[in-house]
Amino acid sequence: MVNYGLVGCGMMAREHIMNINLLPHGRVCVVYDPVPELAQAAAVLAGGAHVADSLDALLAFADLDAVVIVSPNYLHVPQLQQIVATRPLPILCEKPLFTNPSDAALVDDLFAAYPHPVWVAMEYRYMPPVAALVAQAEAATGGVRMLTIREHRFPFLPKVGDWNRFNAKTGGTLVEKCCHFFDLMRLIMQDEPVRVMASAGQAVNHIDERYDGQAPDIWDNAYVIVDFARGSRAMLELCMFAEGSRYQEEISAVGPLGKIEALVPGPGRFWPLALGEPPVPQLIISPRDPKGPFISEIPVDPTLLEAGDHNGSTFYQHQRFNAVVRGEGAVEVTVQDGAAAVAIGMAAQQSARTGQAVSLPQSPVTTAQVAGL
Repeated sequence: MVNYGLVGCGMMAREHIMNINLLPHGRVCVVYDPVPELAQAAAVLAGGAHVADSLDALLAFADLDAVVIVSPNYLHVPQLQQIVATRPLPILCEKPLFTNPSDAALVDDLFAAYPHPVWVAMEYRYMPPVAALVAQAEAATGGVRMLTIREHRFPFLPKVGDWNRFNAKTGGTLVEKCCHFFDLMRLIMQDEPVRVMASAGQAVNHIDERYDGQAPDIWDNAYVIVDFARGSRAMLELCMFAEGSRYQEEISAVGPLGKIEALVPGPGRFWPLALGEPPVPQLIISPRDPKGPFISEIPVDPTLLEAGDHNGSTFYQHQRFNAVVRGEGAVEVTVQDGAAAVAIGMAAQQSARTGQAVSLPQSPVTTAQVAGL
């Protein structure tokens, strides 16, 4: 049995708890959040977890095998530092790994010789239709030359303290939200980015909101083009005022032999009951010769859909992390992967601000190299 400590007890933390509850070898035994009501609710959801009154108290809890960090983005680095210094344990840390370029080298040093597994939570890898696309992309395309990821979704949801309304606490939309997609680009391409070009802005969402007199500056739409070392390219299209869409994510990979697509619906709880059953994820393979398309439905276990908003991916991620903590398998999303996704996001933020393309090193992006952005 793996006993988890949960740091942060907001909405995403509840999804982590519900999926850990489904694991045969896992349970949340202790939780911490500076908002007592959130911590108490999370403890109940976990089946009676202990409520710690500080991160130090959580780390001092005797029956603790791993820590899951689900706190606001800007708290990740200091909490990681505290865990490493106080009680080194296996860690699953929500994305983004960090939000400030000045923290890049610090994170690199922090885990250079860390004796335990550290997994960065990139749930989108494990959505069943996305995982199917990743597994079949090479064969279906003959080698991906163009990759397009479109996310048309709902606006940022309310969060405690409204931290997700401001670039200073999130790293900016192209870091906070889109590091998922930049991680997928590297995974699907099996290559490293060399140049990032972006155009982005705040067109619709949060414009009339004020928090302590401050207007939100978080972007709600973007185009990002990423060039890769071996000549392939990828594009992200983000719109966060398009919750009326049938599918939330549409991923298309194309190569000399054909095209493969994944269509992923958004959270079922947001689907209008008047429209009937929510759409089922699809995988579409369209060879050039003979011409396709061949359409397959990839339904997700209803139990997993009930346990979160990410098409079952949080369960599959925890299933793998749990196995690693128990000594089976290896970390699939490393600190280096998490840092590389942040690096692309930060380069995209910079490109959109300045109107200039941003070059990245041609070797795998390390945390130390992010500090140059």
